[in-house]
Amino acid sequence: MQIDESTVDKIANLAKLEFDVEAKKEIIKDLTRVLDFVDKLNELDTEHIEPLVYMTDEKNVLRKDKVVQKISQQDALRNAPQKDSDYILVPKVLKGN
Repeated sequence: MQIDESTVDKIANLAKLEFDVEAKKEIIKDLTRVLDFVDKLNELDTEHIEPLVYMTDEKNVLRKDKVVQKISQQDALRNAPQKDSDYILVPKVLKGN
């Protein structure tokens, strides 16, 4: 795959980024190096290699969650900029159909 300015523009548009001309040149170089590295990795024979599932043999040691009421509902509502009788009001962030 060839990385050119139009490819960088498409990626930048998807990522909501803007680059000047010099930055685009650097990104083209970096992406080309990454793709060359991946091509080099594809040359390796991995037919008889087991896939790596875990990086270590160690297990996670997790603690049980304990529910602790540190602040009362009234205290939380006292500092809220907008509130109803029982709830903190926040701006709507999801659009409905």
